[in-house]
Amino acid sequence: MRLEDRIGDISGKNILLLQGPMGDFFNKLEQICVQKGGHVMRIGFNAGDAYFAKTQSYYPYKGKPKQWPKFIKKFYEDHNIDIIFLFGDCRFYHKKAIEIAKGMGIDLYVFEEGYLRPGFITMEYYGVNHHSRMPRERKFYDNYEPQNEPISAKSRSTYGLMAWWALQYYVVANIFYFLYPHYIHHRDFSPIKEAFYGIRNLLRKIKYKFSERGLEAKFEGDLSGKYYFVPIQTHDDFQVRTHSRFKTMESFIEYIISSFASHAPKDMKLLFKHHPMDRGKKNYSAYINYLAKIYRVDGRVMIAFDVHLPTVIKNAKAVVLINSTVGLNALYYLKPTLCLGKSMYDIDGLTTKGVELDYFWSGQRPVDGALYAKFRAYLIDHTQVLGRYYLRDGIEF
Repeated sequence: MRLEDRIGDISGKNILLLQGPMGDFFNKLEQICVQKGGHVMRIGFNAGDAYFAKTQSYYPYKGKPKQWPKFIKKFYEDHNIDIIFLFGDCRFYHKKAIEIAKGMGIDLYVFEEGYLRPGFITMEYYGVNHHSRMPRERKFYDNYEPQNEPISAKSRSTYGLMAWWALQYYVVANIFYFLYPHYIHHRDFSPIKEAFYGIRNLLRKIKYKFSERGLEAKFEGDLSGKYYFVPIQTHDDFQVRTHSRFKTMESFIEYIISSFASHAPKDMKLLFKHHPMDRGKKNYSAYINYLAKIYRVDGRVMIAFDVHLPTVIKNAKAVVLINSTVGLNALYYLKPTLCLGKSMYDIDGLTTKGVELDYFWSGQRPVDGALYAKFRAYLIDHTQVLGRYYLRDGIEF
């Protein structure tokens, strides 16, 4: 479904945009809303937000974090806000804005990276991921009838442009930090670090292109069906911190290796894959190798960085993760999946729900393909929009 179609009739509505993805996406959203007869306002929290906001109705919030709830409630009242759009529901300012909006009966839509990436973006009513209002009962999806014909999305890399948007955002926000002295960011806010990470990301990408040559062929060949796949999420992923018991990726990695060493079949291997968005920031190889030696499985633990994700998933015995959207890829390929965090796709019949990790190594349950087809159809019908956040015009149809 297109973004315009998901928004619906907003003629005469007062619309507020909070923080969106870095770049022009929210400018495109504003343009669509104005064309459909809406009156759009934006609130920014730092100079980076102001830099990307092209609207005439921009309101800077320069108060302290503790004053934000009172400010946003009064803003809702003074401007008769009908609809709010924002990106991510776990950031401090957004969490408070959502809580208050719910109490006032204001419609609110949350954007997030696409559940069915690439080619889709997510837009849900009031919350995403574990905060999603999607039904969690198998019976609902068993009885669901798709509303639209199956669709496919375009796919092309936007990482370079995303990095460029991010560098601009961080540089402007830091240079003019004095204009918003009380702002707290949800991640590291240093432009120097971001530039360093960007350069290191590129160098590592080139390195892995050569060091991992031929690895995919091994997964499709001798290793096929002989390893469990564990995707590592980004070190600062809000979905991990908010919707799981793991506070760090290191604690998650050790939990996996210790259980694997004690309970997995001795002829099976364990594959960790780094997240591509963390390529320039994190490398857990030394830590993984250290733990593998400590738990005496160093000959059975493998590490990958840039190998083709679908190839890795299709040839795995099963998948173990926290709550990454990689889980949806695993279900697409009908791979038994264990979700160790809270997620909207952790449903009986899809994942091996309710089973402890120690038992999962030998006791996976198969994915119900018919159930997944209906679940995916519901996702597309109700939560997905065709597009990419980081294109120059803000969205792709």
